[in-house]
Amino acid sequence: MANNSAHSTRIEAIYACVPSEVAYTKDYPAFDESAAAMFEKNTGIHARRVAPENVTCSDLCLFAAKALLDDFDAKDSIDLLIFVSQSADHFLPATSIILQEKLGIPTQCLAFDVNLGCSGYVYGLNMMGQFMQQGQFKKALLLAGDKSTISTHPQDKSTFPLFGDAGTATLISYDSTASEWFFNSGSDGKGKDAIVIPGGHSRNPYGTFDEQDVVYEGGVRSLKHLQMDGLSVFNFALKHVPSTILSALAFASVSVDEVDYFVLHQANGLITKTIAKKLKVEPAKFLTSIEHFGNTSSASIPLTLCVNAKYLLGNPPKKWLFCGFGVGFSWATLCFESKVFKTKLMNYERN
Repeated sequence: MANNSAHSTRIEAIYACVPSEVAYTKDYPAFDESAAAMFEKNTGIHARRVAPENVTCSDLCLFAAKALLDDFDAKDSIDLLIFVSQSADHFLPATSIILQEKLGIPTQCLAFDVNLGCSGYVYGLNMMGQFMQQGQFKKALLLAGDKSTISTHPQDKSTFPLFGDAGTATLISYDSTASEWFFNSGSDGKGKDAIVIPGGHSRNPYGTFDEQDVVYEGGVRSLKHLQMDGLSVFNFALKHVPSTILSALAFASVSVDEVDYFVLHQANGLITKTIAKKLKVEPAKFLTSIEHFGNTSSASIPLTLCVNAKYLLGNPPKKWLFCGFGVGFSWATLCFESKVFKTKLMNYERN
């Protein structure tokens, strides 16, 4: 696993936007009362947010970003924009460039997309740090989110009730006095089939595979829908997440006990609890959002921070540990110390 660091980079604010429609686990038609209770116990998910058909991930990110830029009067200062998502608007052009125009950000802005899921937010922060630490970029916008519900079959009990939709915006500034950021990251393509949408892109274009639904033990799906091997994902998380966390902490010369709060990708409640137990950390130090928002992929870490805004208050600066892990397999951890940064959680409203 690779270690690297970044300096002179500071998070100013994180805003999150979620759809207003709430889908409750107990109301999922494919579950009877017993199955719903078991699902809630194993995953921790009681509800999630679902975007309407004509609302994209970029719409949610745009809503969050507009509010953030207005509050900080920063629209004309943005010189770097990164969009992290696996729910792009189109195969091309890049969604980041579409968002640059919609936000009214200057054309001198460097903008690009990153196709990563659960680990994507931490990778995005890493890239931000590398760009900004030399002082050539002063103000940046990291947009991270996914509309995973569009990729899951409504009758697939292993995926449909698990995922929620969300978009986030993080304002990042150059600051020569900011504490250093310490990263540990890794990739393992052996997990490429553990979380996958097999059909619909260059490898298996539409028209070259059978799009018919298939009934299997967990429900119904087709090759154009997200497929997940839950056991493989669970085993991957327990193998790699504790080790990447410990590696990042060692790199930062910070002990497990010194960390004020851990913010992990919200894969499911059982994974988070098991990792806390492995690290011998009290569960209260692990902030969560999965109970009411489900697994929101690349948005889960910033969304969790917005949901738990009360923990961001007060002085002195807090030591944070962010860890994203999942599809790929891919994982990334960040350990850093930070002063207070502003957060806001909003429901999406159509303009």
